[in-house]
Amino acid sequence: MRATWNGTVLAESDDTIVVEGNHYFPPTAIRCEHFEPSEHHTTCGWKGEASYYDIVVGDRRNANAAWFYPETKSAADNVRGRIAFWRGVEVSPAT
Repeated sequence: MRATWNGTVLAESDDTIVVEGNHYFPPTAIRCEHFEPSEHHTTCGWKGEASYYDIVVGDRRNANAAWFYPETKSAADNVRGRIAFWRGVEVSPAT
């Protein structure tokens, strides 16, 4: 799978985990130069507290467009530390 935004590859891996329709990429699959920590957090009742990244490509910023769970509740241990995307980031099979 490949995650792209504004024509730039953000992550690519054949080891994603799909939960609720979202592909969670391993942290080693992301291109770190496009990720900046965000102060935004949300809470999922069964996964735990999510932390977010802003995606930055050139002079464009997509606020809180990637999220991850640094710690999870036991039901979501399989996605702990993995990164998922939304807000216009396209996730599709790598070609």
